[in-house]
Amino acid sequence: MTDNLKGALLMVLAMAGFAVEDMALKAAAGTGIPVGQVLMLFGAGGTLGFALLVRLQGRRLWHPAMASRAVAARAAAEVTGRLFHTLALAYATLSSTSAILQAAPLVVVAGAALLFGEKVGWRRWLAIGLGFAGVLMILRPGLDGFQATSVLAVLGMLGFAGRDLATRAAPKVLSNMQLGVLGFAVLVPTGAGFMLWEGGWVTPGLPGALALAGGTAIGIAAYAALTGAMRTGEVSVVTPFRYTRLVFGVGLGVLVFGEALDGATLLGAGLILAAGLYTMLRERRGVRAGPVRK
Repeated sequence: MTDNLKGALLMVLAMAGFAVEDMALKAAAGTGIPVGQVLMLFGAGGTLGFALLVRLQGRRLWHPAMASRAVAARAAAEVTGRLFHTLALAYATLSSTSAILQAAPLVVVAGAALLFGEKVGWRRWLAIGLGFAGVLMILRPGLDGFQATSVLAVLGMLGFAGRDLATRAAPKVLSNMQLGVLGFAVLVPTGAGFMLWEGGWVTPGLPGALALAGGTAIGIAAYAALTGAMRTGEVSVVTPFRYTRLVFGVGLGVLVFGEALDGATLLGAGLILAAGLYTMLRERRGVRAGPVRK
């Protein structure tokens, strides 16, 4: 088995794991556990899991570089992304939330051009515009099919895109696992504060507790698989398999939660998928051709 194939398989496994994580968190919130409590417990479990992985790597849990502005910005974006994404999972459909999330790489490309001066040609700008049009098709603002709760998914997607941009600027001395510890740790106080605003602690029943524990464990495993995928094979070959998360997310939404997909949602998801894959294709060609990417 080639490195590219191994990397692709790891990426598919990671995306399947993240989709199952979303399903589990949505199921946990559906049992009556407050969203803030879900976020707090998810953050606590993720912090412990990543702390263990950091120690297994022989690294320290705290590094002075964690006090940098870029890491602080990443933590703020992580909180924004996780909070609104969890709210979207609780109150919107898993299908639409998964589809909108796939626009995050397009926002990252646009942000890298605006903030870091990376070269983005008109073709990729056009693809980014088409991807955003796909998001609008799913949202349908001003039309009868508009669901206000889907805006939560957009805010979550923007938060995750901001996190990825801040990760690029984070000190290279920090490992992905160390960033993971910090990213999950900030969710604990955020979730606790939001839980108090919602009315306080609710003792989870067995189904909710199992869903939350399972989602957290699978999420940690998915993150480890993602890290392995990005370190195996060519990035330009492995990265496009990120979009399999859309297939898994929509599939679980339909099979587990009985969600119905209309034509506008399917067409919007297709536009986001096509725009993302085209953008990655242009990125790959640009790397091979030289520093100017179009």
